[in-house]
Amino acid sequence: MKSKFWLAEPEPHDFPAAFDYLELLYPKKTAEAIVNNLKKSSTIKKKAKDIFRASELPMLPKNNIHVAENLRKVKKGKKLSPVLLVSDGKLVIADGYHRVCAIYYLSEDQEVPCRLVNKG
Repeated sequence: MKSKFWLAEPEPHDFPAAFDYLELLYPKKTAEAIVNNLKKSSTIKKKAKDIFRASELPMLPKNNIHVAENLRKVKKGKKLSPVLLVSDGKLVIADGYHRVCAIYYLSEDQEVPCRLVNKG
């Protein structure tokens, strides 16, 4: 799955970051199970605009420190880590919200590599 903007696989530190967020939404055992499923799932592609619509999250501004840093990385030719998603009635971005915002500014139709699992 070659891309000029994205790494093929999530970086190791993405999974603990996803757990930290998911533990705020779900019991610890549920968050652990979700992260284990994310580690085992295949990387797929979804369009940035569809991720935003399904998550119902607001677009962060370009000058948000993390969005701006991701835009700088892309402009320097560095690749971003795929995002980690959970389907739970609506889409939860467990890790990668700032990366999706950054790539959306380049093109809302940009395909975003992601890992997607169901909560249940």
